[in-house]
Amino acid sequence: MTALIDETGREGLTVPQVAARAGVTPSTIYRRWTDMATLMRDVAQRNLRVDCPLKPCGRLSVDLPAWAEMYQEEMDSTPGRAMMRDVLRGWDGTQKACSLFDAVRPTIVSICDAAGEPVTFDVEAVIDAVVAPVLTRILFTDGPLPATLARDAAVAFVARHASGG
Repeated sequence: MTALIDETGREGLTVPQVAARAGVTPSTIYRRWTDMATLMRDVAQRNLRVDCPLKPCGRLSVDLPAWAEMYQEEMDSTPGRAMMRDVLRGWDGTQKACSLFDAVRPTIVSICDAAGEPVTFDVEAVIDAVVAPVLTRILFTDGPLPATLARDAAVAFVARHASGG
């Protein structure tokens, strides 16, 4: 599907094109996905990267900001923003919007598990402090994010929790 998007653009993509590329009839596609937006959402969700290229060193003050910076770079890129649009385009409001938060949980857990110091917070607190602001800014602004938005949020988060705050 990525090749088709590159060839036709997101707006020009049709179910018959996807079906032809997959070697099936359009009705096969429609049985699983009611429309193009839902199909694109499912593909985008499947393509969310849940593995993290970061090898934790065991210090939260290093690992969490480094991961946050990588996460922001990925999500604020042209493909990252397109993926978010695809995920949200198929959202009908009857369930959670997407698995963008679910995709980061395993990485945050692995960073916390590798920490050589006691972890006094849960994954949801990191999502609220670091991930949510990045995604919110991407959704509601046109331009690129401030370069250190996620890193600064992670540094502040670790400092708050290291001091017992």
